[in-house]
Amino acid sequence: MANQIKAALFIPCYIDQLYPDVGVATLQLLEKLGVKVEYPQGQTCCGQPMANAGFDQYAQKTTASFYEAFKNYDYIVAPSGSCVAHVRHHLNLPGVAPDTFEGRAFELCEFMHDVLKVKQLEASYPVKVGLHKSCHGLRGLRIGTSSELQVPREDKVALILKMVAGLELISHAREDECCGFGGTFATAEEAVSVAMGNARINGYAKAGAEVITGTDMSCLMHMEGLLKRQQINIQIKHVAEILNSVL
Repeated sequence: MANQIKAALFIPCYIDQLYPDVGVATLQLLEKLGVKVEYPQGQTCCGQPMANAGFDQYAQKTTASFYEAFKNYDYIVAPSGSCVAHVRHHLNLPGVAPDTFEGRAFELCEFMHDVLKVKQLEASYPVKVGLHKSCHGLRGLRIGTSSELQVPREDKVALILKMVAGLELISHAREDECCGFGGTFATAEEAVSVAMGNARINGYAKAGAEVITGTDMSCLMHMEGLLKRQQINIQIKHVAEILNSVL
């Protein structure tokens, strides 16, 4: 295929270790869309956890490893808004421009919308779905319009999800509040984190959602734990799994 787009698949460490099915779904979806996908074998953590905790100096080796693995690709795609926001906006490596991956690293739905310009999908998922709008994707990558802005609304993830046959998007009364995960915030401020997360899941339950989805498995993991503790019968699915589904 002469004009086939080639992209490097960036799988965040927590997806690799805890939710590998999300990585598989991302690969399968991109290949269905005609993308030639390569998986750089040298990739590890991008360094975001250390940097977010204020220990950027300890992230230098993982950041360097990421740079070496992905520096020669025009497109880098990941099923994570937070990791993409980190490498795109907060790269801190001596001798390397901070904006090296600007315009090259993309969250999955962002890539589908902005680069592939997907207009239809051969996917079906006849389920009531609540879309969680993670902070890094919403306010870091601007893949949607946050509610505090008085401008016309756009949501790239919602637009992509609406292409899935049978899927019904459920609205949350407080549409884009943080779920309370925030990486180490969830351990440093456990009570606040839990209260924020419970507000999210209870809102989705009240709205009638059967599944909660989003672009960041870390946020979904946080809410999944709270759902299980409260024994609320709502499933968690990463957006890649839904977009790759045929039910």
